[in-house]
Amino acid sequence: MKQLATKFGLVVAGGTIQGFGMGLFLFPNYIPSGGAGGIAVLLNYWFQINIGLALWIVNLSMLFFGIKILGKRFAVWTVIGITITSISLHLFEQGFSPNRSLLFDVVAGSVFLGTGIGILMRQGVSNGGVGVVALIISKKRNMLPGKPLFLVNICIFLMTAIIIDWKILLLALISQWISTKIIDQICQITCFHTYTLNWRKK
Repeated sequence: MKQLATKFGLVVAGGTIQGFGMGLFLFPNYIPSGGAGGIAVLLNYWFQINIGLALWIVNLSMLFFGIKILGKRFAVWTVIGITITSISLHLFEQGFSPNRSLLFDVVAGSVFLGTGIGILMRQGVSNGGVGVVALIISKKRNMLPGKPLFLVNICIFLMTAIIIDWKILLLALISQWISTKIIDQICQITCFHTYTLNWRKK
C-alpha cells in the first residue's frame, strides 16, 4: 500500500509539473510540448477547443495503441497521469503573462516539461500521446526514452510550423532538446531497470 501511495504521489507530481510547464510557459506561445501537444495546439488554433481538453482527448485516443504491448496497468496509470496534466495545464494557463521574454518561457517551460515527463517515465507511466510510442521503442530496444520521443515529435512540429508559424519549429526543437536531456538525466538517476519498462501485463 505504501508503494502504491508513493507511486500515485509521484504520478500526480509528474503530471502537475508537466502541466505547469506547458500551461504557463509553452502553450500560450503556441510552442508544442510534443506530438500530442502539437496536435492539441492545432485543435485550439483551428476550433478554439480548450487546450487542456484537446490534449486529454488526443492523449487518450493515442493511448489505445500502447495497451496491447505495455499492458492494462500501464494504461490505467497513464490515464491518471494525462488527466492530472490536463487539469493542471488548464489551471496554470490562466496565469500567463504576455510581458515575459519568449526565450525565458521556452527554457523554463522545457525544464518543467522534461522534469514532469521524466518523473512519469521513471514510474513506467507515459505522458500520453507519442510518449506511448517512445516507451514502446524504449522497451523493445532497451534504451532511454528521450531520443525516440524527440525523433517521433519532429514531423508534428513541422506540420504545426507550416500551419501556424515557421518560428514555432525552431522554438519547438529547442524545447525538445532541453526537455529530452532532462528526461534522460532523470531516468538515469536510479538503476537501469527503472526505464527498461519490463512490467507484467495485468
